[in-house]
Amino acid sequence: RAWIVDTEGARVREAAQETGFLRPQEDGSLEMVMCHNTGFAEIWTGEIHPEQPRFEMVTDAVARTATAKEYVAGKRLYGYVNGDLLYAYDMAATGHELQPHTHAQLVRQ
Repeated sequence: RAWIVDTEGARVREAAQETGFLRPQEDGSLEMVMCHNTGFAEIWTGEIHPEQPRFEMVTDAVARTATAKEYVAGKRLYGYVNGDLLYAYDMAATGHELQPHTHAQLVRQ
């Protein structure tokens, strides 16, 4: 388990984790199934951009457990830029419209 800790090192809450499967299709479309330890599962659809090393995905379905936060939709963008993987994840949750949630630049060492 991974934990979010405060400045004194005390556990605040369990960190969010996700796992899933990316399913490229012959026509250039993508499907992804994801499951999260925070109580929700998603089905995503998207497309590979043939002219650029990137792909975008949007949620097709979101299912939540009774104790999961209200999360209704998402959008993800992944791109390969100068040898790094960049991603941005927008989320519609807890009564808010789709808005930036997380982003990162993953650098190969």
